[in-house]
Amino acid sequence: MEYNTTRNHLIMREYGRHIQRMIEYLLTIEDPEVREKNAAVVIELMGFLNPHLKNVEDFRHKLWDHLFLISDFKLDVSSPYPIPTAETLKVKSDPLPYPKRYPKHAHLGKNLELIIDKALQEENPEKKNGFANAIAYYMKLAYNNWHKETVHDDAIQGELSAITNGQLEFTNTPFVRSFRPNENRERSGGYGYDRNKRNQKFQRNNNNNNRNNDRGGKFKKKRY
Repeated sequence: MEYNTTRNHLIMREYGRHIQRMIEYLLTIEDPEVREKNAAVVIELMGFLNPHLKNVEDFRHKLWDHLFLISDFKLDVSSPYPIPTAETLKVKSDPLPYPKRYPKHAHLGKNLELIIDKALQEENPEKKNGFANAIAYYMKLAYNNWHKETVHDDAIQGELSAITNGQLEFTNTPFVRSFRPNENRERSGGYGYDRNKRNQKFQRNNNNNNRNNDRGGKFKKKRY
């Protein structure tokens, strides 16, 4: 019996042990033409085992790169694409810089601050008023989501004036539907469901079962 501890390292697990053994066998073929034909067959099999690569751009190019990678770049066959090396495939890309944002009002987020800055730069009065109404609606919605209770429009206007130094004032009354924590669960009969109704239903079922048992005791069926 052969154990994994006695086998060599599996370079690419998505292709499996058998594909790696086939590629290792290609290294032992001395005839170049036979090695070329067998390499093409292995490429087709690799593509068949990984159909998701067909949606990737230049998926056959990727298959040939994987072929050379599994062979440790020792396979001597001609490729329709540039033959990669260990340095080109194993090189690591530069890390992407993480955007550092430090919003002044964390409960509203950085995106709202960007919208407020854009609203303050707007010169058209109608568009500026539209910005203010949209910002006030979002502020009220965020407050309801966090605190689970309604907030008065004067509080929203006061906070908006404090953020913008009195440069933005909304004219509409932002309507946000009040949210109750157990509202959806009450409709579905889950947690928060009316226990009195559930107990009454349970009691009715018990009474019906007891009544059926009593009837069965008085009127027994005859056995034939």
